Amino acid sequence: MNHSTDNVLTMQAISEIEREIIEEFDLFEDWGQKYEYIIEIGQRLPELDAAFRSDSYRIKGCQSSVWLNCHHRDGKLFFDADSDSTFVKGEIALLIRVLSGQAADAIIGADLAFIDAIGLRQHIAVSRANGLASMIKQMKLYAVGYKSGESHVR
Repeated sequence: MNHSTDNVLTMQAISEIEREIIEEFDLFEDWGQKYEYIIEIGQRLPELDAAFRSDSYRIKGCQSSVWLNCHHRDGKLFFDADSDSTFVKGEIALLIRVLSGQAADAIIGADLAFIDAIGLRQHIAVSRANGLASMIKQMKLYAVGYKSGESHVR
């Protein structure tokens, strides 16, 4: 299989994951239920190793503290994260669900349409929207760094 075919398959995997998330959120009748579900998703996020809860892993631009670690295996990037906010932890857990285990090109090219499709961006404060954008930016920067060999992605 050639490299471009791998990218197409990976992008399909991202869109499939996004579709699943959209279907899950469609089951809820109002934003309050969706909000609670996002918190629940965050509660299921595996605990982040204490070694990664330092300033060098903290995402700049988030009102809450968010720590993000990235490592690679077999050409795929994997993310681990934590936050001191239960809601933000749910947001990063959703991003991890979509982007973790994907190739760098797929992460860089992901449009993450599910965010608007589930109503997330429309229902959060500007400061939270900026934080969400910072989380996405950092995940994509890890992917760019991995591709260029200039990253501390392990």
